[in-house]
Order: sequence, then structure tokens, then C-alpha cells
Amino acid sequence: MPGVAVRSRCEHAFVSSAPYAELHCHSAYSFLDGASQPEELVLAAQRLGYDALALTDHDGVAGAMEFAQAAKAAGIQAIHGAEVTVVDAPPPMRDGRVVGDWQLERAHVRHLTLLVQEQRGWANLCRLLTHAHAHTRDHPQRTAGRPWVTVADVLARHEGLICLSGCADHGIEDEAGLRTLLEAFGRDGLYVELQRRYLRGDRDHARTRTRLARKLGLRCVATGNVHAHSRQRARLQDALVAVRHRTTLDASEPLRRGNHSHALASPRAMVKRLEDQPDAVAETVRLAERLKQFDLTTSIGYQYPGQEDAEMPRKLAAACWGRFEEKYAPERIWLGARDDRSPADIRRQARARLEEELDLIAKLRLSGFFHLHHEILELAADVAHEVRGAAAARALLAPGRGRGSSVSSIVCYLTGLSHVDPIANQLSIGRFLHDDLEQTLPDIDLDFPRDIREVLIPRVNREYGQERAALVAAFPTYRARGAIRDLGMALGLPAVELERIARGSEGWSGRSVADDIASALGLPLDGRTPHADAPLHDEGSSLPREPVALGPPAPVVPGMEPPWIPAEEDPGRGLPGRWAWLARLATMAHGLPRHLSQHPGGMIISTQPLIDCCPVVPSAMDGRQMIMWDKDSCSDARFAKIDLLGLGMLSCVERCVELISAKREPDDPFDLARVPLDDRQTYEAIQRAETTGVFQIESRAQMGSLLRTLPENLEDLTIQVAIVRPGPIQGGAVNPYIERKQRIRAEQKRGVPPERRYRPPVLHPSLEEPLKQTLGTILFQDQVVEISREFAGFGPAQAEAVRRAMSRKRSDEAMEAGHEDFVRGAMAKHGVPRELAEQVWGMVKGFSGFGFPKAHAVAFGLLAYQSTWLRVHHPLEFLCALLNEQPMGFYPPDALIHEAQRRKIRVLPPDVRRSDAECTVTGDRAIRIGLAYVKGVQRDEVAALVAERRANGPWSSLGDLVTRLGVSTASLEHLAWAGACDELVAEAGVEGQASVPEARRRRAALWQLGVLTPGRVVASGTQLALELQADGAARDPQLEGLTAWDRLIADYATTGLTTGAHPMGLLRSQVAPHGVLISEDLKRVPHGRTVQVAGLVLARQRPGSAKGVTFLLLEDELGTINLVVPPSVYLRDRLAVRTEPLVVAEGRLERLKAGGGQINVLIKRIRPLDELTAETAATVRKLHALTPEELQRRQQEQEQEPGLIAVGGGVAPAGRPPVGPRPRPGGFRAVAPDVMHFGRGRGGR
Repeated sequence: MPGVAVRSRCEHAFVSSAPYAELHCHSAYSFLDGASQPEELVLAAQRLGYDALALTDHDGVAGAMEFAQAAKAAGIQAIHGAEVTVVDAPPPMRDGRVVGDWQLERAHVRHLTLLVQEQRGWANLCRLLTHAHAHTRDHPQRTAGRPWVTVADVLARHEGLICLSGCADHGIEDEAGLRTLLEAFGRDGLYVELQRRYLRGDRDHARTRTRLARKLGLRCVATGNVHAHSRQRARLQDALVAVRHRTTLDASEPLRRGNHSHALASPRAMVKRLEDQPDAVAETVRLAERLKQFDLTTSIGYQYPGQEDAEMPRKLAAACWGRFEEKYAPERIWLGARDDRSPADIRRQARARLEEELDLIAKLRLSGFFHLHHEILELAADVAHEVRGAAAARALLAPGRGRGSSVSSIVCYLTGLSHVDPIANQLSIGRFLHDDLEQTLPDIDLDFPRDIREVLIPRVNREYGQERAALVAAFPTYRARGAIRDLGMALGLPAVELERIARGSEGWSGRSVADDIASALGLPLDGRTPHADAPLHDEGSSLPREPVALGPPAPVVPGMEPPWIPAEEDPGRGLPGRWAWLARLATMAHGLPRHLSQHPGGMIISTQPLIDCCPVVPSAMDGRQMIMWDKDSCSDARFAKIDLLGLGMLSCVERCVELISAKREPDDPFDLARVPLDDRQTYEAIQRAETTGVFQIESRAQMGSLLRTLPENLEDLTIQVAIVRPGPIQGGAVNPYIERKQRIRAEQKRGVPPERRYRPPVLHPSLEEPLKQTLGTILFQDQVVEISREFAGFGPAQAEAVRRAMSRKRSDEAMEAGHEDFVRGAMAKHGVPRELAEQVWGMVKGFSGFGFPKAHAVAFGLLAYQSTWLRVHHPLEFLCALLNEQPMGFYPPDALIHEAQRRKIRVLPPDVRRSDAECTVTGDRAIRIGLAYVKGVQRDEVAALVAERRANGPWSSLGDLVTRLGVSTASLEHLAWAGACDELVAEAGVEGQASVPEARRRRAALWQLGVLTPGRVVASGTQLALELQADGAARDPQLEGLTAWDRLIADYATTGLTTGAHPMGLLRSQVAPHGVLISEDLKRVPHGRTVQVAGLVLARQRPGSAKGVTFLLLEDELGTINLVVPPSVYLRDRLAVRTEPLVVAEGRLERLKAGGGQINVLIKRIRPLDELTAETAATVRKLHALTPEELQRRQQEQEQEPGLIAVGGGVAPAGRPPVGPRPRPGGFRAVAPDVMHFGRGRGGR
């Protein structure tokens, strides 16, 4: 099991030696209740001496497969179950939905612990949990509710299950309730649950339950109701309870357990804890013996359609051979630039390969698996026909494309599951399909345009049945930002400061939280030590107050892990009070699942009801449902996962095809398949790194690499797509490959004969063939498999296990588990010294970050080329399609527009008379921004506006617009403030007077709307406009005109972009006197010179492979600037680096000769632009909250009232509409640490 690097303690039949088995245990998959991963619970249980452990998460089995695999690896018996929420009576229902204001919180809720005894019991538990979740999305907005079942539901699904009466707080402990359960479960299937929580009345409560059990002839069983694997983690569990209840630790004191009795204790500790209930303790071991026959890691009855159909091999072969002659006709065969094979060679190799794959697929009994994917693709073709329309130019395109390792299969190519010829591209099949593929299924990933995919997923559900098709789950996990926000609020810390720290956090690392906090509080980052007057545990904290640095005293409860941490390992050292606890808790929470979500497109299809194999729950999206397992658990269960993924660039390309075809004759649509793959202009653009908006090769890192690698063909582009990935970067492959590539190119230009040219070195002759294309470096996942086989002598399954370990959670442990086998295998096969074997292993291990299979890189490389070709030859259509498919790619729409303007492409603002809902290419070869970009205007209102204009002609005035259009006044005001009504005002003037100058048009439009529409009062009680009668001829109030800066702010406030001046263009006169250079000036500055630059931050990257270096991409009015921020500067100026939208930076200019002259600025100091001068501060602060990056961050957080003031953003002075955003108290400045004081909590323990 990847992620659990332990060896089994017992491979023979289970024989219990421990005096206690834990039968009630929650993992982090009891979302916001359990505080430990299943693997952590298993390893803790192994360490403490357990032979058996149950996982009984709340109303779910999301962690069950993970738990089962970990327990099997550790030699512990895994017992499966769930703690289900039970209500006495069902709520009122209508048409299968809950009606009225019934809430679970107000119902009489009880809990039952159900344990699986056999296969039928697992199926019944899955069906019961499916029913429990069936009504959790009944709310009109489909917000998640809490799952529940009735007692009758439990009784109807009792077979194969053991029932425990439930926890001490919410269990069923009345005689009538137990008698009802007894009738179904019988005395062998029902137990009374006893717990000892060290709370007042515990022993009396246990005696009462014991007496009731004796009266009914039932046995008692002891449980620990475990919620954490250690006492240290139990503190996090307290905080998660507060998070779940949306309150603080102090306020949630009555809801928490209050001591650490819910941490996993040793069996002997549990015997001592319940020494007055010896029979209940002994019964845990006897019950565990009864439950050992069910093993989740063996088959649970799943089969995919066609799995057992004996005719499938014949059907699949017929489908492939039927397309062979079409696909491999000599005139259709494409050969790469360095390929010396003939079309006849390709056909011969293709025929042999097809026979080999079909035989292998039949041997592995996977014919039905491939045929199922072929069926899905045929269904997708029907959907594509409906979505696109028969007459559309898009109709010439395939419904989707393949990605991933399946692109290497000729069977996938011939059945339409891939668009790449694996023979012409010399793709090997071993990464995707091999003889030892018995325990897992191959991955076949399909990409679709977004609109097709949105229709396809519910269509698959309907085609195969709601009970037999569902999406795969995903589990969003705690990262730094989420942990800071959630746990900080639980600790009662100031929300403004928490948000500031969260935004300044890297977002991907729990270990850096302490530095984020220290930076925000103005504390030193290195060698943090506590202030003399700032104890680690402030008086108001309800958390335990043990000193952190005193070392572990004797445990309070035998068998429990001490909660103290050595000072040097304490994440919160040197931070005051609750800030220290935030660092500790956030570090513990890092990586824990927070809630259940859905996979982007992975689907499971079954011949039998899926709800017998895994619970199925409704998704947040209407018409979709998902199983409760993620992709790794589905893979372990050998479920057939079909990935139906949405790819924004495919949608963009299809839109572009339509726009290009619109310029051509109807009978001559544009055919993307006819685009030449060796276009000189396209490769020249790639070599100049002119790839903004292009698929896969548009990032700052890719552009820098393009200037060095200078791709000349699709083979080079395949490597280019793969090279800027964590795997090759961490493995140290990037620079060696580029240097060798440059050396070989230089020798070719000098005319060096092939036999005398440089040959890249390899560590061993067996590595020459696997590493030939990549010049002795590992760039593809396939190469890891090939090296494992050729060098270490691994079989296909063992080599694939090494590769799989790279792509799964906690891969470090899984990779290390194969280390010794690899080294010994190489020494045995080739007789190499251990040092050499270790060197090669180091290459493989270094690649164990994220990397691409070669087939995937080929597929993406082709799309990268096609998108670049479209950008080069049809720039307007490509930009228009990009803007209509946002969000996607590396750059926000505003940056795409600025880059296009630098290429002399005209982009026009939204206009109610000319704009459609989406962006369009105008007749005079410009891009017109669509009305859908205007915020605050509903989609149906935009559609109504466009439809009315098309039906009855353009508007003659604002009055005409208001009269003919049933759009809300607030929406009209948004349109006016965005400048979309400027032309109406310009021509008609105000109340028929002379034309209005451009600077005054937006305010004039707002004035006129105030006359034409009734006054309104918003939720806050503010009167937005006076009610004026339209028949009284209003005078032009001589409104003051907007400055260029005012218009810029209005643009960003309403559309998130501007088609006018760049912010830095307007600020240039203020910053130039301070020596701030323009991006164009840098081309003339000598290497090594100190420069000062400023701009709008487009991207911030701090990859784990960069050893702490941070990369920023700035944009000014003439171009972009690469900033390289060393770790020391980042630590000092991290808030500016992480949060400021506009910055000024000083550093050393570096011109990389080996990088095609790429210019970087190695930063010495970086700060907010508003600190440059008081003059820039006043101007920049107006824009702070409205930059594209900031707007994207705040999209879900900002609440705005509709109407004039909301659009203008602020309280308007008399006679003048507002211009900028409402100022935020404190802006981005820090709150001084000395204001962080707390009062004593209500219930501190």
C-alpha cells in the first residue's frame, strides 16, 4: 500500500493476543470531527499493540479503503463500519424531497454504531448510507444538509451487520428503543456500548446501561469513541469541533469532549480504564473474532459492463480492424522530422502492434473495459452533435481527445479514444498496458470541450442508470490558507489579521504558517524566541497550558502519548499566545480532508447497483451524484474509472474554428486537421516565446525555457511540455538536457559529421535506449518504468509500482520501500557496484515529483502547437475565443488584452448597442468586449437585452433602453458605470441637449438613469436615488468629468479589465522621477546593473523545486518583467511579495546568454508601490481592491449592494457620484502586535 512503509506482522490467520480491540473509532473522514488520517490510526494502533481496529466514521465510509489497505500492510485486522445518525420519525416529504422548515438539529437525533460482519452487511451499510445522504441536497440552492436515517431504515437493512447501541451522549439507551432493535438484530447482533470518558456520572451511566443490558439479555461491549491517534492531535480535534459549529474554542466548550480520553489509548490502558467492566472489555476481542471474515481489499462484487462478456474480444477486434485501413492509408500517415521510416514501415509496425495489443487485452480480460470506453465515446459523439449543431464548423472535430498514457495505445487510437498515432510518434505501450496488469486497471482519460462535457456527464448517468453510474469523489484537504482562516477563527483571533496572514501565506505548506504569522506581526523570522512578557499560553486560551519546552513528564493516563513537544520542534515557538497555537494547529491540520467534493470528471459505471459496493451521494450540481471514494480508493477496489474531463483550451479551439469559418464560404469551413505541423512562422513564434494564451507553454517558466530549447518540431515540443514539471526539475534533468541540446545544435550548425558529434553520457549502457530521446535525462514517467526493467531487472508489475508510487499520496514512503529492491536488482543483473546502482536510483527518486508520461506530453504538445498556430495566423479569433472561455490558462483577461494591444490588436469596451453577451470579432477587425463581462448584470438580463436589440433594432437613447427593456435599475447602472451606455449619451446628450464629452458620459448616463427610474432603498436603508418625474425637463447639472484614472478604476470595478490605459502608464509621470524604468528600457541596460522597476503583479510562483526562490511576473504599459526573489529577500519582504497587487522592486539585472538573452531582475528589495511617494500612495490605494488578481480573490468574499453607490464604490460627496472603492480600514498595513489581547474564555479547562 503506497504511503504505509511497514511490513506485515502476521501473514497467517488472525489470532488475538491483545486484551482489547477498539470497535468505535473516527478518522479525519468524519469531517471536522476526527483529527487523524486512517494510516495514522493504524500505525498508532500497531505501535500500541492492537490486533484489531474498527473505523466507524460519521455517516460515511470515505476512508474505509485507505484504512483497509493500511491495516493489511501493518498486519492489523481491519473492521469496517459507520456511526449513523438516526431520527425517530421521518420529516414531511413531497415528491421525494423534504418540505417545510424541518431541520435535523431540532429533531430527536441518536447515533448507532454499525459494524460489518460479511459481504451482505457491507452492501446493506452502503445502501443505508446512500439513503442517509439522499436528502442532503434538497435545499433549493443545493447547500449540503446533514445525513440521517430512521430506525425503520436500519431495521430494513440489518442483515450482515452488528449493531452497537451508540455513544454515551447520543446512543439509544431506552428500553423501548433497544427492544425495537433487538427484534431485528437478535441477541447475537445487538450490543450495549459502554464508554469511560472521565466525566462526572460516567460510572453511574455505565451501570445503568449494564442493568438494562442484563434485563434484555444483551451483552455489553466497551469502546473508546476514538477521534484522534494521539493526545497531541486531540487538541486539534477540539479546534475542529469549534470550526464545525462556526464558533470559537471558548464558546464551544460545552460541545467539546474537554479531555483527551478520545485519543487512542493502548489496549492495556483501556483495560485499566474500564477495570470495573471486565466482561465488556473481553467482549471486544470476541466480537472482533466474529468480524474477521470480511475483507474490503478482496472483491466486493463490482463488475463493469462487458467484463464477463465472452464476445467482447471479438467485438473489440472488429472495431479496431474496421478502422485500420482508414487510419493507416499511406496518404494519411504522418512522419516526424527525424523519422527515416517509410509509410509501409509504419503500416507493418502498426499491424504487428495491433495484434500484440489485442492479444494482451484478451489475456488480461480487458476487452470489455476498452469496449465500454468506446461506447462512452459514441455517446459523446451524439452529445457533441446535439450541442454543436449539424451545420457548425465544429462538427468536423472529434467530440473529444485522449490524454495520459492511453495515448500510447493503438487500440485507443483506432477506437477514437486517442487522436495521436502511437506508431508514427514511437510511443511504447509498457507504461499503459503490460502482462502483469492484474490488480489494477489501466487509465483512459478523455478531454472534452466544456459545453459537451456538461451535457455528457448527466447523459451517462441516464444511459447506464442512476444506480449504476456515479462520479468519483474528491476530498479537499487543509492547506495553509484554509487552516489559518478556520483555526484562527476557532481561536478567536481578529478576522482582519487572519485574512491578511492567509493571503500572505504560500497556500500549499503547513510548515510555513509560523513564518507567515511572525511576518504579519512584525516578529523576527529566524530564531524566534518568546517575549519575556508574552507566555506561550495566554490567560484567555481554553487550550491546555502545559509548558512546551519542559520535556515529557509521566503520562496522565497510561498508554496515552504525551502531549508535550520539544522546543526545537515546536512550530509556535516565539509567537505570542494564541498565535503560537494557530501555528501548531495549522501544522497538524495540514493535509487532513475537510469535506466531501466531486472529482472533475472521473466516473464509475457498474453492471450491478453501485450502492452495493460503495455509498452514492448527491453532488452539489443538480443531476449529478458521486460515490464516497476518491480515485485512489477506486483504483484499489479495481473499479473501472472513466475520466470525462473538461479542457478549456479545447473549448477555445472550437470557438476559434467557428469564428474563422464565419469569414469563409458556408461550404468551405475551416478544418483544424489540415493545419500543417511544420509551419515556420509558428515555430518562430514559439522560439521567441510569443506564447501568451497558448496551451501549456505560456507560463513564465515555459517562456524562459523556450528561449533556451528553441523547439523546431513536434518531437521538441513534446519534450518542452514535459520539461517544466516538478519531476524533471527535482531530478536535476532540466539544465543538463538544455545544455546538451544546445551543444548538439551548435555542432549541427558547424557541420560536424554525425560520427564525431557529442554523445550525451549515461551511467550504464542499459540506460542508453530509455534515455536516448531525452539526451541522458529522465523527463517522462515511461522512462522510470523502462529503467526499472532494463537496469534493475524489475518485472512489469514491480516497475509500474515504482511509477505509481510517484503519483499517489505520501509517495516518499512508497518510493523508499522499493529502494533496496532496486539497488539489489541492478547489482544482481549487471554486476554493477552499489555506488553506481545508488546513483541511478537517485535519478529515479529525484524524478518522484509530478511528471508526464510521454504519450500525454505528445497529446498536449500537439494542442500547444495548434493553439500557437491559431494565435499566429488568426490572432483576433484566438483572442476572442480565449476571452470567452475564461477562466483558463495562466493570465487574467486584463493581461491578455494588454498583451494583444501591444501586438496592435484593437480591443473595444462593452457597448449596449453593439456588444453581444460574449466577446465578438467586429467587421473592422477589432475585439468587442461582451456584456457578460459586466459584473452585477444577470445572465438572463444580458440575453434579454441582446434579443430585444436584434428583434426591434438598436436603442435610440437611454430612455428608449429603459422603456423597451425589463432590466433592473441596478443592472442598468452597472452597465452605465462600465461605459456600455456612453454612445447613447454621446449622441442624444442629456434630455436632448448637446452631445456630452467623453469624460462626462458615464456620470451623465447615471444621472439620466436616476431621472428615468424610480428611487430605491437597499438592504442597508440607503436611498440610492430620489424619485424624479421624467416629464419635467431636467437641466444638465454640468457633472464633473472623470479623469483617466477614474475611468480605469470604474473599468476594473465593473468588468475586472480595461481596454484603455494601463495603470502603470497613468502612474509613469509619478514614478519616473524616482528612477523606475520601463520594461522596454531593460533591453538597453548592461548586465549586472542595479535597476528599479514597478508594475502590476500578474503571477506569483514559489515552486517547491526552486529551493525557496520566488518568481514574480510584473506587467507595465509596454511589456512584462521577470523578478527573481531570493529566499532571504522573500523572508524580509514576504507580505509585499505575496499580497501587493502593485509593487516597486530594486535589484540586479541579469541577461542570460544561454537563455536566448532572457532578462531577469534578481531582487534585493521589494515593497508596495504606494510606499514610493505620498503622491503614488493616494492614487494607488484607489486601485488596490480592484486589480484583476485582487478581484479574483475577493469574488466569493465581497458583498456589494446593487445600484449606483455599489458600482461607484463609496459614499458620494454632494453633487458628485463616487469614483473609487470604499476604503478598507488599515488597507494592507499591519495591526501592531500589542493590540492582540484576549479576555478569559467562558469555559477554559
